Amino acid sequence: MSAHAWIRAATLEDAHFLSEIERSSGEAFRAVPDLAWIADDAVMSAEQHAPLIEAGGVWVAVKDTRIVGFIAVETLPEAMHIWQMAVMRGEQGHGLGRALLNTVIETACARHAPAVTLTTFRDVVWNAPFYAQSGFRVVEDDALCARLGGVLANEVAHGLPGERRCAMRLDL
Repeated sequence: MSAHAWIRAATLEDAHFLSEIERSSGEAFRAVPDLAWIADDAVMSAEQHAPLIEAGGVWVAVKDTRIVGFIAVETLPEAMHIWQMAVMRGEQGHGLGRALLNTVIETACARHAPAVTLTTFRDVVWNAPFYAQSGFRVVEDDALCARLGGVLANEVAHGLPGERRCAMRLDL
């Protein structure tokens, strides 16, 4: 990670920057022909981020004085669930995503969460393979809990290709 970058808890004042970051991050999908449409898909609004920020579930990556990435999670009894992680397109590949993910894992451990969960693409290199490097494992369909199964079903209902999606879990 850049010497001029750090991770901090998000504030409500940060919320209006997060949609732009998510949109920029999504530009990476233009390199995957059948998923290029995701670059133009809807992103979370500042209003959608606010409850997660207020609950202490959003961290931002700051480089110099600019927010260039974020991770948004929800704390549930059974896990901390990652809803979104995004790094500005021009800042990707410099360890900011890994630093954001590590912050969530460390926080989950400190809060005694039993696990960290997420849903992602199985075969996109910056998705499931990226998380697997940090110890996440794919939760096979026959082992999905109702919550993760519901998240995946909702994603499919909103146009994501179900055969390419998976849930992942890191047991703590």
